[in-house]
Amino acid sequence: MALLPGLLRRVLPPLQRVSLDRSFDYIIVGAGSAGCVLANELTADGSKQVLLVEAGGWDWHPLIHIPAGVYSVFKNPSFNWNYQSEPEPHCNGRRIELPRGKVVGGSSAINAMVYMRGHPLDYDGWATRHGLPTWSHAHCLPYFKRCESSDRGPSPHRGGSGRLEVTQGQMDNPLFDALMTAGKQSGQGVSDDLNGFQPEGVARLDRTATSGGRRCSAADAHLLPALARPNLTLATGITVERVEIEQGKASGVRIRESGGESRVIRATDEVVLSAGAIKSPQLLMLSGIGPAGHLRSHGIECLHDLAGVGQNLQDHTCINIGWFCSTSGVSLDSLTHPLRKAAVGVQWLLGLGGPASSNIWEAGGLVFGHNHPAERVGYPNLQYHFCPVVSTYNGSHLTLSAGYQVQIDQLRPHSRGAVTLATADPAAPPAALFNYLSDPRDLAELVDAYRTGQDLLAQPAFDGFRGKAALPVTGTRLHTDAEIEAWVRGTSGTDYHPCGTCKMGRGDDATAVVDAELRVIGVEGLRVIDASVMPEVVSGNLNAPTQMIALRGADMIRGLPQLAPERPPFHFEG
Repeated sequence: MALLPGLLRRVLPPLQRVSLDRSFDYIIVGAGSAGCVLANELTADGSKQVLLVEAGGWDWHPLIHIPAGVYSVFKNPSFNWNYQSEPEPHCNGRRIELPRGKVVGGSSAINAMVYMRGHPLDYDGWATRHGLPTWSHAHCLPYFKRCESSDRGPSPHRGGSGRLEVTQGQMDNPLFDALMTAGKQSGQGVSDDLNGFQPEGVARLDRTATSGGRRCSAADAHLLPALARPNLTLATGITVERVEIEQGKASGVRIRESGGESRVIRATDEVVLSAGAIKSPQLLMLSGIGPAGHLRSHGIECLHDLAGVGQNLQDHTCINIGWFCSTSGVSLDSLTHPLRKAAVGVQWLLGLGGPASSNIWEAGGLVFGHNHPAERVGYPNLQYHFCPVVSTYNGSHLTLSAGYQVQIDQLRPHSRGAVTLATADPAAPPAALFNYLSDPRDLAELVDAYRTGQDLLAQPAFDGFRGKAALPVTGTRLHTDAEIEAWVRGTSGTDYHPCGTCKMGRGDDATAVVDAELRVIGVEGLRVIDASVMPEVVSGNLNAPTQMIALRGADMIRGLPQLAPERPPFHFEG
C-alpha cells in the first residue's frame, strides 16, 4: 500500500484554533514522550480542559517519519535543541553532545526508535533501594503492556492493543545473521525477545515503527488521536518561563509566545512538567523551587528549598567499535549514493519497504562484560546496538563506509552529575555536567566493554566479512588497558539517555524531588512526569519507560486505581 498519501496527511499541522485567553484544568509543559501520553489520557473522558504547551513546532518534515531518513534531519535546529554538556573533566575536557527533541513527540520524533523497557530487576531495584514498593517491575509491567501494540501479539510479557506500535526489525541482511550466530559462539547468549521472557543476550531489537515501515513517535501514537477532541489545546512555539506558585500551590504558568509579551495562563487543577531531564529541573529552579543557595546566586527568590532539584543526573556512556567489510554488497554504505538514495525513497513511498523502512540499528543485546559476570553484577551491565554499516560523524556530516559497527553502552553508571542554572534567562539552556567517568568503576567497565565487544566481533561468524579494523583506530587495535582507557576518555560519547534530575523517592529522602505519585514534594498542584523522575537509569533505552511512567502518572492524576501487578516468569529466576 502506497505510503505517500498518508505521509502528506501526516505532515500537515492540525487545523486547530488556539485560544489561550482562558484557564485550563490541566497544563502540561512539553509535548514529548510523556506529554503526548498525558494529553491523550487526561482528555479521554471529555470532562477536563487540557493545555499542552510545546516550545518546538509541528513534526512537518517528511524525513522524520521515514525511519532511515531521520538521520538526515537529526541535527536540524528546527527539531533539536542541540545542547552540549559542560566541559567534562574526566573526558579530556570535551563537551559531549546532548541532543533533545524540539518538536511535537520530543526526542521520540528524532531518536533511533529502539524500543527497550530495561531489565525487570531495574524496577525491583527502585522498589528496594529507594523505598518505592509500588514501582517494582510487577507494578510497571501492566502499563508497558497497556501502552504497546506489539507485532509479536499479546502475551504475559507483551501488549497487543495499545496505541504505540512496536515491531521487530525485519531487514534481511547477512550481517544481522552473523551477529546472532556470534552471540551463540561467544557464549554471550541469544534472546528471542529482550522485552520478554529472556532480557539477556544478543537479539533482533524492537522499534517504534508501524508494520508499514513508518515511525511511530509519541505524537503519532498518543497526540494525534487526542487532537480531534475539543477539550485538548496544543500550543506550539511557546516558551514557558516559570510555574506560578501562590501560597504553596501551582496556579499556572508564565509563557512567552514568539515575539510576544510574557503572560500567565491559569491551571485550576494541576500543572505537570514533562519537559525532560534537562528542562524540567531548569523550570523548577526558575520557578523558585530548588537548592536555595543556587537560586539566590542567580537572583531568584527561593519559594521552596528542595535540594535534589537538578541533582542525580545520569546517562549511558558509550563507545563504538567496528570493522570494514571484506565482502561487497552486504553493507548499507551504498545508501549515500544519490541514485540509490532516490530509489530507496521511491520504494518506501510505494509501500514496498526496503532500507528506508529500517531504523538501521535493528539488532543489539543486553550482555555481561567478561569481568562482570552474573554472580558479580546480577544482570547484564552492557548494551549493544549493531548496524550493518560503519558510520562516522564529524560534527556536521555523516559518513557511511562498507562495514559493521557496534555501539556499546555501560548500563548502570556510578558517576553522577547535575543540571544547574547557567543564567536566570528562561530562553537560555541550563548547564548540564554529567561527570562522565568520574567514578573509576565506570572506566573499568568500559575497558571491559571494549574487550567484550571485540570478542563478539572476532567470532567465526564474521570471518567471511571481516576486513580491517574501522573503529576505534583505522587499521589497528588497542591492546593494553592504558591504551583503551586513553581512547575511552578521548572518544566516548553518550546514548542520549539523560535522567534522574527530579528523582522520585520517599518523603524522608533528602535528595528526592517527587514522591511515589510524582507530586513535587512540598508544593501542591505540581507534578513532574518524565525521565527526570527515574531514581536510577534503567538498563536500556528510555523512550518506552518514559511512556510507561506517563501512563501511570495519568491514572494517579485522575485518582484512578493502578492496574493490578503482574509477575510472569523470567529465565533469570531459574
